[in-house]
Amino acid sequence: MKIFITGATGFIGRHVAKRLAQTEHQMRCLVRETSDVNELKKLGATLVTGDVVDKSSVLEGMKGCDAVLNVAGLYSFWEPKRQVFAEVNITGARNVMECALETGVDKVVHVSTAGVYGKPAEQPFTEESHVGPDRFCEYFRTKYEGDLIAWNLYQTKGLPLVMVYPGAVLGSGDPKASGQYIGNLIHRRLPATVFEGRPFTFVHVRDVAEIIVRAAEKENNIGEKYLAGNHRMTWGQGNEMISEISGVALPKLSLPGPLVMMNAALLTLIANIIKKPPLWGMATDQMRVMRAGYVFDGSKAEKELGITYTPIRVALEEAIASLREP
Repeated sequence: MKIFITGATGFIGRHVAKRLAQTEHQMRCLVRETSDVNELKKLGATLVTGDVVDKSSVLEGMKGCDAVLNVAGLYSFWEPKRQVFAEVNITGARNVMECALETGVDKVVHVSTAGVYGKPAEQPFTEESHVGPDRFCEYFRTKYEGDLIAWNLYQTKGLPLVMVYPGAVLGSGDPKASGQYIGNLIHRRLPATVFEGRPFTFVHVRDVAEIIVRAAEKENNIGEKYLAGNHRMTWGQGNEMISEISGVALPKLSLPGPLVMMNAALLTLIANIIKKPPLWGMATDQMRVMRAGYVFDGSKAEKELGITYTPIRVALEEAIASLREP
C-alpha cells in the first residue's frame, strides 16, 4: 500500500514510521517546515510539506494513496494559546477525514486516546463502553470532538474509518508529559509525589505503533475500535518501578489531593500570565487527569490483531536510559 501519514515526527508517529519501514508499504509523510525530518529521510519516506490545519496541503499530499494513518494531534496539558487544541485536534481531524473522502482512500486509521472515554461507569471499560460525562482536560475534550466528526462521516458519508485509542504511552524519546514526569523524578526535580493510588492502563509506544499498522493491514475491519494497552498500575507502583530501575530515591513527601489541586491552580495561573509551562508539570488539566485515572481492557487488539503486549517495565527501562543519554 501507499500510506499517507500525519504526525510522523511525533513520539508515536516516529515508531509507526520505523515499523512501516520494515514492510513493503510506501510512506508519504505530511511534515511541517519546522519539523526534524532526518529520521524519516533515512527510512525512505516521501515527504510532503504541510500541516493538518492547512486542508489544501493535506489534500495534495493524500492524492494517490491507498490508506491514511492520522497520528497527528496536539498532546499537551497546557498551551499559552488554548485555541490551538481545537485547531489541531478538531479542525485538523476534520480536514484529514474530509480529504480521505475526497481522495477515495480504502482506509483511515485515526489515532485518538483512551482519555476520550473519561471515566465510564463500567470499569475496566472496553471499546463499546458508554463514555463518562467528563473529559478532564482540553486535550481529551478536543480529541473527543474530533472523533465525533470522524464517526459522523463514517455513518453519513461512508468514511472507511478505524480508530485506535492508546492508554498512557511510555518508551524512549518521549518529549511530552509522561517523559517529562519520569525525567523530573529521576533527576530529583519533584518535591513530592501526587495521586499515588490512582490507577492507569499503560502501553509501550512500540505496541501502539504495531496496533496502528496491523489495524491498517487487517481486512474487513472498517468501523472497528481498538483500545491499546493492558498493563494496569497506580502512580505509586509506577513511581516505585522508576525508583527501582533508576536507583533514585523517591521524594519523601506525598501531597494530599486538595493541596495538589490548589497548587496546580496557582501554578497554572502563573503560567498563563508568563506564557511558560507550569512548574513541575503541575497544570490543572494534568492534575485532573492524574486524579481521575482510567482502567480499560485492551485485549481486543490482542485477539483481533494478534499483538503481544510488551511488559511495561521494558518501556520504563528504555525511557530512563534515553533520559540519561548525554
